[in-house]
Amino acid sequence: MARIISESDPLARQVRLLARRQVLPHAVILTGSGEPLAAARYLSAAMLCRSEGERPCLHCAACRKVAEDIHPDVRVVQDESRKELSVDTVRQLRQDVYIRPNEGARKIYVFADAEQLNERDQNVLLKIVEEGPAYAAFVFCAGSAAELLPTIRSRCVELKAHGDDDAPVSDKTLELCRAFASGALLPVAELLVGWENRRMKREQLQQVLQEAWRVCADALLQQCGGPAAGEEAAALSRALSRPRLQQLTDSLRYYAEECRYNVGPGHVLGALTAQWASLLDGRPT
Repeated sequence: MARIISESDPLARQVRLLARRQVLPHAVILTGSGEPLAAARYLSAAMLCRSEGERPCLHCAACRKVAEDIHPDVRVVQDESRKELSVDTVRQLRQDVYIRPNEGARKIYVFADAEQLNERDQNVLLKIVEEGPAYAAFVFCAGSAAELLPTIRSRCVELKAHGDDDAPVSDKTLELCRAFASGALLPVAELLVGWENRRMKREQLQQVLQEAWRVCADALLQQCGGPAAGEEAAALSRALSRPRLQQLTDSLRYYAEECRYNVGPGHVLGALTAQWASLLDGRPT
């Protein structure tokens, strides 16, 4: 099964921000100590996601295909039998880029190892990176940006894949996720009422909801065949149906965003409790 980075990875947050602002670059160099292909899949999912909300949603058909390495518009360019890519491979790619995407809005070429691109190959690629069709996107996975020519680097945005995909979440986030995994109203209501009585700060509540949202998104990805992403995500994946888990993920994201504004934590906690009750009853949310 292909691997994709966790929602808790700092790169994931950066990609979501770029997607939200509609400024995802068409040419990216992925460096850093993490897994570049896992990061490239996440970036590709953001480019191809069909959600009208946050991207990548990680549950639409396009996101699932990218995560499973079966999306027809994402091509991983690599030759494990050679030290360098053949010039024929690169020339063929230069022709292929002018064939429109099969399903998505973008056609993405992921170079799994930039070291396989010699100077000649990069010069062949330069024109399509610079002047190729608007739907074409290029992701170069590199140990260092210096592996690529300055002419290529100047047309790319460098993003870093982080080595720690499983950044820890707070104890309060773990409590909340375990309460939701119970699939019952009482554990969640008791926890949230307790937080309200202790007058939880808005900034702290926002952090908890953001972290819980990412855990739920990891659980959704796991339900779609993605990798295991922690005990809490696994528990949510087992306990909640996909529609219910999707609704919960959307609710957590919504209320985390509400906390950015001058909204009282008590109001958010009460609304989230009511939303969870409605979700359990199967009422529209």
